[in-house]
Amino acid sequence: MLKISTIDTKSERRLVVEGKLVEPWLAELRRTWSNAGEGLEGRKLVIDLHNATVISSEGESTLFELMRGGAKFSCGGVLTRHLLKRLAHRCQAPVRNLKRTCSSD
Repeated sequence: MLKISTIDTKSERRLVVEGKLVEPWLAELRRTWSNAGEGLEGRKLVIDLHNATVISSEGESTLFELMRGGAKFSCGGVLTRHLLKRLAHRCQAPVRNLKRTCSSD
């Protein structure tokens, strides 16, 4: 099961991902991220992975694809942070693409 909620504030649009990043729901994450980029009016777009419980290898590939497309992330937990840092290194994106609030708060 996967749930993606959109939270809009003055400074950002946050996609809150809850549940399992596995097939068949990965296409929905890609579609939601693509659509969320419209109408930002200068706000940041952040994918929040604090409540992602499972990330499959296909999920890793999807996150990598989004990161290469310019996605910014907020995460919780050591394993998710490690995964995102590894993906950032792999796509030669600077680690600053990981939002500073990358913590378990």
